[in-house]
This record gives sequence, structure tokens and C-alpha cells, in this order.
Amino acid sequence: MPAKSPSKRSDRLYHLVETLKDGALHRAEDLAERLNVSLRTIYRDMDTLMASGVPISGERGAGYRARADISLPPLNLSNAELEALHIGLAVVGNGMEGDLRDAAESLSAKIDAVLPEDASTIGQNFGFAVYPFADAADGLRHLETLRSSVRSRQKLALRLKDGAALDVRPLKLDYWGRVWSLLVWNETDRDFLQIRVDRIASVDLLPGLFVDEPGKRLEDYGGR
Repeated sequence: MPAKSPSKRSDRLYHLVETLKDGALHRAEDLAERLNVSLRTIYRDMDTLMASGVPISGERGAGYRARADISLPPLNLSNAELEALHIGLAVVGNGMEGDLRDAAESLSAKIDAVLPEDASTIGQNFGFAVYPFADAADGLRHLETLRSSVRSRQKLALRLKDGAALDVRPLKLDYWGRVWSLLVWNETDRDFLQIRVDRIASVDLLPGLFVDEPGKRLEDYGGR
């Protein structure tokens, strides 16, 4: 059964990024059927993603997959150092014009070209938020709170920009395809939920910490 086509192009592009993260080869025909859009639309979307620097390889007729990169020489960066570098470039790139913005894009592209993809580690992935996710920097102000809450197992009350209010257990903060996302156990709907950080309007800490419970843990999501 084809999925309902996302109403916004940015949502469809994000869905494509999430699909390609598994590293498998995906035919354009299958992606088009899954999203209930034309093959031509998929071709245009993939061209847009690759032009914006998302680490995807492939071509029309052959299929598309996430690109595995090599390690970053000769520096040895900690996760915190790499995350700080990403945030700094994202702020410069989205808040400046002219030479500084161009330099941020150029530097990000050079780092992207040699950085490994390891979505299992917070802050391990890198990039510069550009079109088609130009508003990705909107959520940067929440990163430190979200990051700390994942590590301390602090329950959160989130309000999304569409007005939805959720009580969640934050499980994993991830960066891939130039978009930050938060995997949570949604206490409101009793299910796992992947939330784009730029869709979060506000974050409030709830009293008390959560403990692992079968069916609500990160490893339970991974087993789906």
C-alpha cells in the first residue's frame, strides 16, 4: 500500500533521507510508489538532496543509497568537539551573508567529504544546514537541553510548531542528511516517534527521571 504523499516538499525530502539512511540500494520506482508520487518527482528530489550536500550516491535507472565516507584525517575530534564545530558552522551559514557564508559552506563540504557515517553516536555526523532544509538551524537553541536530557534520562514536555503538545522520553539525538532529529518514546500516544528538532517550538523539563522499561527502550525501536 503506497504511503500518503507528504503535503510539504520538505517533509517528503526528509522522508527520503530517513529511508536512505539504512545504506541499502533503493530504486527510484520503489520510492515513488512508497510516497505515491511520480518517478520524475523522485528524480528531482534526489537531485536536490545531492546538490545540497546530503551524502547520497546513485543515478537515474540504477538506484540511490547513502554514501559511506572515510575517517577524518589528521585530526582526532571528540563527539563534543565535532558537535560544537557543526553548530558554529550552521550559525555562521544561516546568520551571515557573503564571504563568511560561502566559507562556511565550503568548509562544511570539505569535512563532509571525509567524515564517516555513524548514526549510533550523538554528534558523530556533520554538515551545514542548507536548502532544502534551510530552516534546520531553528532548532539549534534546543540542542543542549535535548542532549543533556538524553544522557540524564529526563522526561520532557515538547510543544511543536504545529501546536501539538507531547510528553516524551528522549532516547536519541541524531544528525544525518543535514537535519537534527530526536527519537522519543511518546507518552502521549504510547509509541516511538522521530521528531525533527527544527519542528520543536519549546522544551520544558518534567519532574523525575525515567528508567528503561521493555517496549520503550532505544533497543526496542532498533528491533522493529
